[in-house]
Amino acid sequence: MARKTAEGEPIIIKKYANRRLYNTDTSSYITLDDLAEMVRENVDFQVLDAKTGDDITHTILTQIIVEEEASGGSQMLPVSFLRDLIGMYGNSMSSMMPTYLEASMIAFRKNREQLQEVFQTGMGANPFTAMAETNLRMMRSAAQAFMPGTMPKTSQDGEGAEIKADDLSEMRAQLAAMQKKLDELGK
Repeated sequence: MARKTAEGEPIIIKKYANRRLYNTDTSSYITLDDLAEMVRENVDFQVLDAKTGDDITHTILTQIIVEEEASGGSQMLPVSFLRDLIGMYGNSMSSMMPTYLEASMIAFRKNREQLQEVFQTGMGANPFTAMAETNLRMMRSAAQAFMPGTMPKTSQDGEGAEIKADDLSEMRAQLAAMQKKLDELGK
């Protein structure tokens, strides 16, 4: 659950015309980096335009993502994903994307928590395989819900689309790369 003010309300951040951000909870000016840290710390806030009072939280969060991606560090959003996302604007399916992306992030957080539990208990099995299977089932179900009858059934589980060998190879390569990074972090 996100941390809020003593009154149980989100912290109000005011954005002024000079692009400065003012935290009304601490009575201090802050930066986008400070807002990013508040997100990581699960602090609930709302950004308002100081002049109009309009809620501009979405715009500011998007700006933080753009700056994180452009900072020269590790980029989380692959070009293919960005192209697909841009292609969805104006598409007939675009109204479903926010719900789908939110559900995907909830599933990802749940998988991350399960993965942390596995590593803390020291279980030797590769948890990435189970997570990948869970994610595939979720995506198949979502595709079936949004486009019933458009995806052929598989003979294995009867729940979703056929998986091309190239896709499976790519997923295995991604899992191997993730496992390598985790192994390096564990050293």
